[in-house]
Amino acid sequence: MYRRTFLQAAAAFAASASTMPGKLPIYRGVEFSMLPTQMSIRDRLKLARDCGFEQVECPTTPDQKEAAEMKDGAASAGIKIHGVMNMDHWKYPLSSADPAVVQRSLEGARTSLRNAHFWGASTVLIVPGVVDAKTSYADAYTRSQANIRKLLPLAEELRVIIAIEEVWNKFLLSPLEFARYVDEFKSPWVRAYFDVGNVVLYGYPQDWIRILGKRIVKLHIKDFSFRTDPATKNKVAAWTPLREGDIDWKAIYNALSDIGYHGTATVELPGGDAAYLREVNHRLELILEGKA
Repeated sequence: MYRRTFLQAAAAFAASASTMPGKLPIYRGVEFSMLPTQMSIRDRLKLARDCGFEQVECPTTPDQKEAAEMKDGAASAGIKIHGVMNMDHWKYPLSSADPAVVQRSLEGARTSLRNAHFWGASTVLIVPGVVDAKTSYADAYTRSQANIRKLLPLAEELRVIIAIEEVWNKFLLSPLEFARYVDEFKSPWVRAYFDVGNVVLYGYPQDWIRILGKRIVKLHIKDFSFRTDPATKNKVAAWTPLREGDIDWKAIYNALSDIGYHGTATVELPGGDAAYLREVNHRLELILEGKA
């Protein structure tokens, strides 16, 4: 009995040690759009795996033949399609007052949900709404929630999570509001897709991570910097390569560890060749190991 107890304890320690304090238990993902466009779908997915990525996020794919190529290519490469990047939510926002625009957006989201189910992916990323001169903040809030609720029966049927992302859409501008927005659905099929780089203009990503907590189902990773223009001495906001911007990656690492995040972190950056993709993967590894 003592030997069995000791062995069980040793196994538990070994399992926990693999995620302490070194590598977080997070899969490294890449956007399909980052892979060289001149290559076939199969070769692009193989390249992603060869460069060290474990998972890939693919775009909405209405063409069933192309969707099948994605599925077969991922299986051949040994890489998992973990999520779908919904494609119609910007041009046709769910917050629009125009029923035709909303219908187009809903059709695109339903295609994304079916893609995810077909590929074995767990999430569809949705930008919930856009605030602009024609759409007030309050209207964006109520309309987008009402329209996302129309997607919930299909999401539940297919067992695919609608993952709401915060972007530069003048909407969901604080982590408290983002948390409230997700909670008001009262559904396990709506969670948060947190983009680390998108909130740097008006907040600290580590704060958002701790407040959103278990609501976070997926992560997007990119870096951002406020550089001083030598000519004007003004601050200039710009995207940068990973670990070269102003994001405190050690603070991000600690926050993700604190909330026990166990999902996927997908880099969302400009595309490039194999050498570039390997370097991106290496930098993502360093972030997830707390070495930033």
